[in-house]
This record gives sequence, C-alpha cells and structure tokens, in this order.
Amino acid sequence: MTDWLLALVPGYGLWLIAATTLLSCLALPFPASVIMLAAGGFAAAGDLVLWQVIAAALGGAVVGDQIGYGAGRIGGARLLDRVAQSQARAKVISRARGVMEAKGAIAVFLTRWLFSPLGPYVNLISGAMRSNWLQFTLWGIAGEAVWCGLYVLMGRAFAGNLEAASDMLGS
Repeated sequence: MTDWLLALVPGYGLWLIAATTLLSCLALPFPASVIMLAAGGFAAAGDLVLWQVIAAALGGAVVGDQIGYGAGRIGGARLLDRVAQSQARAKVISRARGVMEAKGAIAVFLTRWLFSPLGPYVNLISGAMRSNWLQFTLWGIAGEAVWCGLYVLMGRAFAGNLEAASDMLGS
C-alpha cells in the first residue's frame, strides 16, 4: 500500500498529504510519516512547495485530532465506563484519567510526535474527560507542528535517500 500511496504524491500532492495525516490521527493504518518524508523529497526537487506541504500535513493532523476529541466528547465517556466495569481495567482507566488531569497538556504535546501511536487514544480520553478544548487544541497544534515539520524537513534534507531518513526517524 505504501508504494501505491507514494506514487500518488506528485499527482494529488497536498490533498493526499492532508488526508493521510488526518486518517493516521484517527488510528487508521496509513503511513503518514512516510508520505511526509516523500513529500519533503518532492519539495526538494521543486515539485511541491515546502511550506504548503507542511501546512497540508499540519491541517490534516489537526482536523484528525479534533475529530478524535469530538468522538470522545460525544461517546467516549460511555465507552470508558463500559470498559471500566472490570476492576482491573477500572484502576488503569482511573490512573490514565489522573495522568491526563495532572499532565494533560504535556501528554497531548508528546503524543503528537514523540509517542505518536498513543495520540489517537489520548484524543479520545481527552474528549471523554471533557478536557479543556482550547488547551487540548493549542498543545495538539504545537505537537503536530513538531511532527509534521520534522518529517517533511527530514524528507527534504534526505531527498536522495528517503530510506535512510525513515530509518533515522524510526529509531
């Protein structure tokens, strides 16, 4: 699937980048990081404009975060309550809620780029806990800016060898 998506980057460019980051922020298995690396390479070659690539990736990611937060706000509390019926799970959820209440902003920021696989779930928990939307959004944008900027700029810097950039960022 990755090769097929990469082949679409020059033709669909910004829309594909935005859609891929949006879907990955909803925990769907789309290779957003690889697409951003490739888009950075296309920007280095002059096929795409660097700031537009970063803006498209950031826009898609922020919209994806907002959808996840909204889903948590609408139905997440019921889901968390259902999962918490088990005594062992109730302790874990209670602890997660405590961490989000105490360190919610930094948790949102770090799960956008450093611990990105957790990001979609933090979105749901944040919405379910009715975390402050503005704080969630501002920290989310800051974290997504780091994620998008890092991958697109690394793709630009390693335009000739995207595999090396992917390996370096993956570790």
